[in-house]
Amino acid sequence: MRDPLGRLFPNMPRAYRVVLDWVVTIAGAVLIVLALKAWIVNPYRIPSSSMEPTLHCAKPAEGCEASFSDRVLACRVCLDFASPHRGQIIVFETPPLALVKCGAGGTFVKRLIGLPGETVKEDNKGNIWIEPPRTDSFYKLSEPYIQPGRRLADATHFGHSWQVPPGEYFFMGDNRAQSCDSREWGPVPRKNLIGTVFFLYWPPQRIGFR
Repeated sequence: MRDPLGRLFPNMPRAYRVVLDWVVTIAGAVLIVLALKAWIVNPYRIPSSSMEPTLHCAKPAEGCEASFSDRVLACRVCLDFASPHRGQIIVFETPPLALVKCGAGGTFVKRLIGLPGETVKEDNKGNIWIEPPRTDSFYKLSEPYIQPGRRLADATHFGHSWQVPPGEYFFMGDNRAQSCDSREWGPVPRKNLIGTVFFLYWPPQRIGFR
């Protein structure tokens, strides 16, 4: 008996061993996939227009610009080895206030704008300014991913500023007028961060690293 099941169950008929071998193989594959999703990489579909045009959602949903929603991979384990940094697109669980302010909560995908201890300010042209901890001066954040028209489309938060507490992070969508984000429901605790978006795998014409 060369196969492992044959050695373990020498008296089992070969047909039964073949079936059992398939069951073990499939169960092992499922466990590997579940382990990958739980600890390493998880797939997500973009459901809304808050990150347009960086990440597309599908028409006819409001503000969506594509026929298919982008599907991305988020690296869960990456956050175990390095702190999040500004500009990353991150998957996270929203604070409870998001359900009140946005009418929806749960898992969101946004861009990291403000780091712990910083003050974030939006000026009257939609530009974002950052004041680092223990300083008394702001610098203008470079955001090449924001189209000028999208900045000016949302005047709701012009002139507002937000303080990011220690251990928390401030998120905004690239499509500012269509994004219900930390400007509405506040910063996100570190424990709520799930993973960093690093690859877009669907649709085929948009495949690539992000």
